[in-house]
Amino acid sequence: MNSSITLNQLGWQPIFQQQLTLNDLETATIGRVLAHHRSGYTIQTEYGEIHLPIHHRLPAMTVGDWILLDHDHLFVRQLERTSLFSRRAPGSKVAEQYIAANVDTLFIVSSLNDDFNLSRIERYLALAHEYSVEPVVVLTKADLCHDSEDKRAAVQASDPMLMVETVNALDCASCDVLSVWCKTGKTVAFMGSSGVGKSTLINTLMGKSIQQTGSIREDDSKGRHTTTSRSLHFMPSGGVLIDTPGMRELQIADCETGVSETFADVEALSKMCRFSDCQHQSEPGCAILQALETGEIDQRRLSNYFKLLREQERNSTALHKQRARFKQLSQSYRSIVSEKRLMKKGY
Repeated sequence: MNSSITLNQLGWQPIFQQQLTLNDLETATIGRVLAHHRSGYTIQTEYGEIHLPIHHRLPAMTVGDWILLDHDHLFVRQLERTSLFSRRAPGSKVAEQYIAANVDTLFIVSSLNDDFNLSRIERYLALAHEYSVEPVVVLTKADLCHDSEDKRAAVQASDPMLMVETVNALDCASCDVLSVWCKTGKTVAFMGSSGVGKSTLINTLMGKSIQQTGSIREDDSKGRHTTTSRSLHFMPSGGVLIDTPGMRELQIADCETGVSETFADVEALSKMCRFSDCQHQSEPGCAILQALETGEIDQRRLSNYFKLLREQERNSTALHKQRARFKQLSQSYRSIVSEKRLMKKGY
C-alpha cells in the first residue's frame, strides 16, 4: 500500500488545482484512480489507498482520473480531464472502452524485429494527436535487429519533429534517454501491441520487476502477452507510469483531428488538388496522385490514411448512435421512477 505520498508525486498539476472551489479545499480529499476492477476502483490519496465500490451513480472512470472524496471516502465529483484515451471495444458489440486519462506523454512502444509495423505506429500517433498528448515512439529490441537505424529513419520520415528513441529494454543505460519525460509531476502512458517488450521496458524504468515478462517465440519473433490489466505506478525518477495491456486491436473513433495531424503531409497535398472535392482516385490535377508518382509519399502511408479516416468515421457514427440510445433509455428510466414516487405519495 502506498502512503505518505504528495499530490505532486501523484501527478497533480495547476490545471486541476484551478477546478477546486474554496469548499473543496476545506472539505474534500483528492484522489487518483490507480486501478479499475470489477468490484470497484483503487484510489490513491495523500494518506493511502482506498477502495471505491462500483455504484450506478459513479461516472465512467479509468486509470489516471482525478476525483474528490468526502471525509467518509464517498465520491463527490470527478475533475475534468486533460486527456482521455479510448477505443471502440474489441468484438462486435458497439461500446467505448476507456484506456487511460490525464496523460502528459504517450510512449508508443514498438519492437524492431519482425513485429515492426509503421501503419500500427501511425494508428497510435493519431490517438496521441487527437488528445494533444506528446507522442514518443520507443523502438525496442535494438539488440535483436540488424537494421534498426533504417527502421528508425522510416518512422522519423513521417514527421521530422517526432521524438523517436531506440532502446534495449534490458539495458538501464540505454533507457536513460526516456528519463526526460519521466520527471516528478508528469504522467506517461505506455501503449503498444502484445509482445513488443513493454513489460521489460517498464521493469527497467521502475528499477524492479512489477510486470511479468515472457520469452520470445521463435516462429514469429513476437514476445508473449503478459500484462492483463491497466495499472498506475510511481517511478523512482518521480514520474507516474500508466501501463496498459498489449492491444491486438486498436479501433479508433472520434479521431478525425488526430488522423489529420498524423498525416499532415497528405492533408497539405490534398489542398493543392485542382478540385476541392477531389477523391484522389483518377481526377486530373490531383496533387496526391502526382506525389505518388514522384515518390514524395508512398502507397502504404496513403492507404493507411484513408483506412484510418474511414474507420474513425464508421466507429464514431456507431458510438454516437449507442450514446443517444443510452441517453434515451436513461431518460425513460428516470421518468418511470419519478412516476412511481408520485404514485406512492398519492398524487
